[in-house]
Amino acid sequence: MRTEHVEDWLSRLASAGPAPGGGAAAAMHAAMAAALVEKVCNFTIGRPSYAEHESLVRRVCQEASELRRQAVELADADARAFTSVTEAYKLPANGEHERMARSAAIQGALVMAAAVPVRTAEVASRVLELVERIIGRSNTAVLSDLAVSASSSGAALASASVHVEVNRASINSPEVAERLGDAVAKIEEAIENAHRISAEVRERISRAAPVAR
Repeated sequence: MRTEHVEDWLSRLASAGPAPGGGAAAAMHAAMAAALVEKVCNFTIGRPSYAEHESLVRRVCQEASELRRQAVELADADARAFTSVTEAYKLPANGEHERMARSAAIQGALVMAAAVPVRTAEVASRVLELVERIIGRSNTAVLSDLAVSASSSGAALASASVHVEVNRASINSPEVAERLGDAVAKIEEAIENAHRISAEVRERISRAAPVAR
C-alpha cells in the first residue's frame, strides 16, 4: 500500500479479487483520519495565536503520524489475512486427516483475520483521542478537517466491527468468540464516542466565523 498508486489500489478494491476488501478499507479510513489530525496540527504549529498549545500540538502531530503508519500497515495485513483464510478453505479434505488439518488451518486463519480489525479499531480509537485533545487548541480555520477525522475514525470503527463479527461467526472456540464479542462491544462504545466528538466539532464550526486558511 505504501508504494502503490491510489488509483491502482482502488481498482484492486473494486475488482473481483479476494483482497483488498472491506477490512483494508477500514484501515485506510483510520489512516486518513490520522492524516487529517496531522494536517490540523501542521496548520497550527508556528501560528502565534496558538503558541501556548504548540508543545501539545507537536506531540499530537507525532502520534498521529505514527498511527497513520500503523493504519497503512494494517491495510496490507488485512489483505494478507483474508488471503490466508481463502487459501485455508482451498485445502484438500479427502480423508479424516486432511479434514482435520483443513479445519485447523481455517480456524487459525480466522483468528488471525479477526485480530486485524481489532487492531484497526484500536488505532481509530487512538486517533479519536488525538482529535479530542486538540479541540479548542488548534487552528479554527481547519475545524472541518477535525470533524472529518472524527467521522473517518467512526467509519473505520464501524467497518472494523463488521469484520470482527464476520470472522467471529465462523470461529469454533468459545473462548476466542467471547473475547472477540468483548472487543466488538468496546468498538461500539468507541463508535458512539466518534459521533459525540464529531458533533462537538460541528457545533464549534457552526459558531465559528469563517476564517481563511
